[in-house]
Amino acid sequence: MISDVLAEAKDKMQKAVEVAKDDFSTVRTGRANPALFQKVLVDYYGSPTPLAQLASMVNQEARTLLITPFDKSALKDIEKALAAATHIGASVGNDGSVIRATLPELTEDRRKEYVKIVRDKAEQARVAIRNIRRKAKDDLDGLKEVGEDEVARAEKELDASTKSHVDAIDDALKRKEAELLEV
Repeated sequence: MISDVLAEAKDKMQKAVEVAKDDFSTVRTGRANPALFQKVLVDYYGSPTPLAQLASMVNQEARTLLITPFDKSALKDIEKALAAATHIGASVGNDGSVIRATLPELTEDRRKEYVKIVRDKAEQARVAIRNIRRKAKDDLDGLKEVGEDEVARAEKELDASTKSHVDAIDDALKRKEAELLEV
């Protein structure tokens, strides 16, 4: 019973760390990267669809991304969604068959803004991990057929796991901040 609760909590915490790292990759550094555009949703026939499902993305130059839609009728919708994605700040243009998204040069102010965004994403991930811990602790407290000592040991193990996962997020945050502030 206790091991099931702990295993489930650790699994969910690991997934929260992976989601945080994935969110960090969507924040831009010096180069155009297709990962920046992964979370852009395009209104495709009335339903929000991730850009990666509608088009291929290739780095053309350091700050330019070439986006080729699989369905040419979605070209205008993709262009509109990219223009509306203000967190990317790309200037978008199309030649009738492909879209070129050119990212502006990063200024110091823009880099600091990105650091704030990354810190916010890290805090959201920490809160998610704490919520997982709280639910697991409630589940442990709800177990009636085990002794108090076993529950106390399990809570210590849960706390250690929580700390290690929060530390993993903090390490990823430090790496991303260094990457963003590097000129």
